[in-house]
Amino acid sequence: MKILITTDVYAPVINGVVTSIMNLKRELEKLGHEVRVLTLSNEIKSYVEKDVTYISSLGVGKIYPGARVTISKKCKYLKELMEWRPDVIHSQCEFSTFRLAKHLAKSLHVPIIHTYHTVYEDYTHYFSPKQSWGKAMVAFFSKKVLKHATTVIAPTEKVSTLLQGYGVKRPIKVIPTGIDLSVYKQGNAMQARKDVRNQLNIPEKNRVLIFVGRLAKEKNLEEVLSNFSRVKLEDMSLLIVGDGPHRQALEEYARKLNIEDNVIFTGMVDPKELPPYYQAADIFVSASNSETQGLTYIEALASGLPALCRKDPCLTNVIEDGTNGGLFETFEEFERHLEKMLCDQEEYRYLSIHAKKKAYENYSSTAFAKSLESVYYDAIELFHPTENVVYVNNSGINQ
Repeated sequence: MKILITTDVYAPVINGVVTSIMNLKRELEKLGHEVRVLTLSNEIKSYVEKDVTYISSLGVGKIYPGARVTISKKCKYLKELMEWRPDVIHSQCEFSTFRLAKHLAKSLHVPIIHTYHTVYEDYTHYFSPKQSWGKAMVAFFSKKVLKHATTVIAPTEKVSTLLQGYGVKRPIKVIPTGIDLSVYKQGNAMQARKDVRNQLNIPEKNRVLIFVGRLAKEKNLEEVLSNFSRVKLEDMSLLIVGDGPHRQALEEYARKLNIEDNVIFTGMVDPKELPPYYQAADIFVSASNSETQGLTYIEALASGLPALCRKDPCLTNVIEDGTNGGLFETFEEFERHLEKMLCDQEEYRYLSIHAKKKAYENYSSTAFAKSLESVYYDAIELFHPTENVVYVNNSGINQ
């Protein structure tokens, strides 16, 4: 099968969506499929690198930091993709490349599968003076875009419920995003833990809380910093791994709370270098309620870290209170969970074991790719029900 993945962002950009796309591409290729990516160039020039087509674009950072758009639907590189003739298009963004996906799908008469990654309601502060207006705009926009998809993929039940509330009528399938968890299998974990702590000047006796992700307003890291400043436990460090437009404000807030000596901002870390950072920590923390996939939550669980997170529907079936972590809505709940995790060794060991078990049983990138492969075949059959086409791949024969 020939599969075209379209996305507004791709490597060298690093974020959860890009990571999930790269994992999916790799796993689909392992299953014997031919996969290409159509994305936006970060300059006013189109080009192709291996199996990735970059289309010229312009920066529109005033809408959202790092956002880019293209208006071109005619160029030799798009013509080359049409001549390649993909069997299915899997779009990952709702803007410029979705418009290109629609153009290609209509011309080639092939289905569009669309993954709805982002809960835009949580980002209305970037484009709307009133939250209620912003939510209404998001509902209207999402319904209008998704009517062009054959099937919509929702990473969580939260997203599925949200889309149904918007009035989306297309079939919605909930498929949790898969992660390549092999890199999080602990080899020499103790040495990795020691090396990172030495590098960051974290005392050996300190217990370390870690957050990994983009430093943006919607991640609600102020609540993590505030809770950390109020906890009465001694010998603790907070490790914040990542970068983003809100970093300076967070550093200033840490100074305001007089905890700057116990909070380490690492800046951007290459995803390939992340495992030792998780191994250097004891507990993963987050107060975000804007997640649709929570890839870093799964990475942390796979590393054996219990997760202490603000309660949110996106974490249903991911973080189980008292099994692989704890959920909080107030500081008192945060403090109670943290004290129990750090002061009760048997409790911590139980949570750690079940954290790894949950991650490896439910969120592998291989299982994710196979689930989507099935969705692709169903969509192609819907578009071409009378064609007796046989696809051969490593997992067998699909007709």
